Parts: sequence; structure tokens; C-alpha cells
Amino acid sequence: MPEPEAIYTQAAPAERDNRPIAPIWHTAALIGLLLLFSLGGSHSQAQIVQRHGRMLLYISTMVLEWAMVGFIWLGIRTRHVKLRELIGGRWSTPEDALMDVAVAIGFWMVAAFLVIAPLKIALGLSSLQAGQAARQIKEARDTFGFLIPSGPAENLAFLLLTISAGFCEEVIYRGYFQRQFAAIAHSVFAGVALQAILFGASHGYQGVRYMMVIAALGGLFGGLARWRKSLRPGMIAHTGQDLLSGVLLKMLSRM
Repeated sequence: MPEPEAIYTQAAPAERDNRPIAPIWHTAALIGLLLLFSLGGSHSQAQIVQRHGRMLLYISTMVLEWAMVGFIWLGIRTRHVKLRELIGGRWSTPEDALMDVAVAIGFWMVAAFLVIAPLKIALGLSSLQAGQAARQIKEARDTFGFLIPSGPAENLAFLLLTISAGFCEEVIYRGYFQRQFAAIAHSVFAGVALQAILFGASHGYQGVRYMMVIAALGGLFGGLARWRKSLRPGMIAHTGQDLLSGVLLKMLSRM
């Protein structure tokens, strides 16, 4: 009779979706780290920029994100799950890649104009009135100004940071947490909702209202990952969103 471990190793991917992909202590430790960094995020990041410049902030953030992906890889290995299973999807032809790019663009247009923009207006983060818009632009500069790159070296580092964030955060939240929460709660909806809440909570440096927007965005990314059974379109959309945000911040800084 085969050993239980052998049976688990040979389980089909569809069957594994119903089982936790890592030990519970591993998930709790990762949640604790994310919330810890979130609590001290705004103050510590601004201090790093003041004392050592933005380059150190960019590099340290990339190192932290990749370290978390490495920690996830170690955790899922104990359950015989591979990182490529979390990512899902496969590009066999150039058309496959173009399809994911098209899905990412369509997703972001729908998310930005039909969900995120109305939510920002409802939370007072955006306005159609000129007077209020000017005040909100100033608030955005005050909140995120320390992140704006300056010069070719910082621009390149910021580009690498957006690519890292697009890959790593999708693996962390939509790959690891969404599947783990869904398995623990025996609910796909719970998996999407809980990872979205954690996604928002882990961006404490952006303030409570922006955390609510990020949580909503996390829910949309979670739905996209579930629909496409792949993180690739979300990674593309996430990278594009962060890059566009950096460009817009740079434009705002010159206004």
C-alpha cells in the first residue's frame, strides 16, 4: 500500500485546491510580518529616504518582497506544492502572452473607471471640483512625495521595483494567501475577501482611506486570478498600475 505522503504528492492540482498549501504557523508568521511592516511603514520609509536616499528604500523593499516569496517557497515545499502551481497559466505561444496583456489592460480599465474612481470619490480622495481637486493633489504629494524617483539611476530602480512588486505581491496575496485562506475556510469567496483585506491592511503607510481602496483593488485582482486560473494577467496589470502611479506622482510633483 502506498504511503500517505506518496498519495498526497500524486494528488491532482484540483484536489490540492481544497487543502492548505502550507502549515498554519507559516501563514500566521507571514501575516505577522506583513502587519508589523505595515504599522511602521510610513515613518520608517520616510526616515530611510531622509537619511539615506530613495535608492536604499527601493532596494530594501525589493529585497523584502523577494525574501517573502522565498519564505513562501519554503512553506509550500512542505506540502509538495510548487511555485509555478501558485502562478498558474502557461505561455506556449506569443498569442498566449498577448492574450494575458489584453486581459490585463481590459481589467485595469474596468477596475479603474468603474470601481476605483467612484470609490475614491466616495472616500474623498478624488473630486470633480477644481478647488477640492487641488487640495487632494497636495495631500497626495505630501503622502507619497518621498517615493518619487529623481534622476536616471532612481528611475531605473523604481522600474525594477514596480516589476518586483507586480510579481511578488501577486504571488504573496493572490497566489499564496488566496489559496490558503480558501482551503482553511472551505470557501473560495472567503479566500478572495480575506486576502484583499490583508492586502489593504499591509499598506499602512498610505493611510486608512487608501488602504480601503487597495483592499477593494485586491478583491478585484483576486477575482481576476480566480477567473483566469493564473496570476500572469494580474502581474501585468499590477506592474502597469504601479508604474503609471509613479509617472503620475512625478507629474504631480512638478505642478
